Amino acid sequence: MAFPKHAEYVIIGAGIHGLSVAWRLAQRLQAKGVSAEDKIIVLDKSGIAAGASGIACGVVRNNYFQPAMRELMAHSVEVWESEPEALHYHDVGYMQISPESMREDVATIYEQQRAIGYESEFIEGASASDAYMKAMFSDWQAQNITSVLHEKRGGFSNNTKTMQGLARLVEALGVRIITGVTVTGLKSDNGSGAINTVETDQGAVQCGRVIVGVGPWACQFWEMLGLPDKIKVKDLNGDTHEDVDMWRFWQLEEGVLNIPPETLLTDAGDVPPVLHVDTDAPLKSVVDGSIITEDIWGIYYKPDWHFNGVQGGASPYKIDTPAMEVAIDPYGPSSPVFVASDDFALMWVSALAHCHKRFEGMMPKYRNEASGGIGCFTADSFPVFDNFCENVMMICDSNHGWKMIGVGHLIADEVLGEKQSLLEPFRFDRFTKGKLHPVSNSPYPWS
Repeated sequence: MAFPKHAEYVIIGAGIHGLSVAWRLAQRLQAKGVSAEDKIIVLDKSGIAAGASGIACGVVRNNYFQPAMRELMAHSVEVWESEPEALHYHDVGYMQISPESMREDVATIYEQQRAIGYESEFIEGASASDAYMKAMFSDWQAQNITSVLHEKRGGFSNNTKTMQGLARLVEALGVRIITGVTVTGLKSDNGSGAINTVETDQGAVQCGRVIVGVGPWACQFWEMLGLPDKIKVKDLNGDTHEDVDMWRFWQLEEGVLNIPPETLLTDAGDVPPVLHVDTDAPLKSVVDGSIITEDIWGIYYKPDWHFNGVQGGASPYKIDTPAMEVAIDPYGPSSPVFVASDDFALMWVSALAHCHKRFEGMMPKYRNEASGGIGCFTADSFPVFDNFCENVMMICDSNHGWKMIGVGHLIADEVLGEKQSLLEPFRFDRFTKGKLHPVSNSPYPWS
């Protein structure tokens, strides 16, 4: 099929966001009796799920300290639940297991989940929390835990299988997904300021609207649009900071224990919720008993038949990587982001053993896996969803992407002229207006 010379909607990126936008746009057009064929195209420089979406751990949760994030995630969970088989979604729930320093924050999350009708259970106190976990896992042994937030919805999905299923939904609606196409420029040549040409290595495409959903490559397209790499930020105290970096990069490390996933079933033989444990108890090496850290630490993990083991990760760390180097190829096949460090491997397996006796002696079973990678974060570590150059919608997910499948649906509705209140807290002007999101006591930058 010939490369198209025109499309009303050009979506850049065949990951979770790009295909979600295409899905909703095509559904809306179909409802009006309009075929998506020749109206919507999705361009990707590599292939479906070739970037961040293809190596996502797949966790879907509502657990956020920020009210706007909670409401956005509740909407996204509904989208996951709408097509569980096609999206390879497992609604097993999610648990936030925390120390005393986080109890008040997590209690706030619980109360606000109740306020929006998102089902969860909150257990407080060290004894009650320990009993709750031991009712599920008799070998539970994590220390310094004083609260458990058990979200009954949420869970996880299976990255590449999910993306392939989403692509099938999109293509069945007439959307054309074109892979192996590199976008080289966004051009405005009609004097209005709007982008009317998407330039690629295979030719130019005339367009009406552009939607950019490229994950960690967002900074590259930000530069194409001439947007600032240094911004002014007013913080929650009202103080203004000049020349703040718009983009920051964090390394996310994840791995797999190469053991039967059934090893992490509950005592009742059920697939457990996704488990996220934060604690300030000293973390001891599972190899020699030495102290790894006495600071607060956190891990997440789950049994995963897609990864064929117990899969998860830990808190990320900042990296000093030039923006363009990251933007060009942060997920290339020879990139070191695929290989978690030895320090991570020891920390993560030791943390698993801290939580469950069953993982003691498991260090030899650790396996590096193509998951994690470099995350491109905004100045405040939360997403930016906004329109630039009159007709370019930027989806800058700040590494919250996978679980946010519903964002694409909201973006599609907004592109069709319907402003979405759930997106309002994530506009770019929040930085100058001082409308930043509150920050919790979690060790994670996105919480």
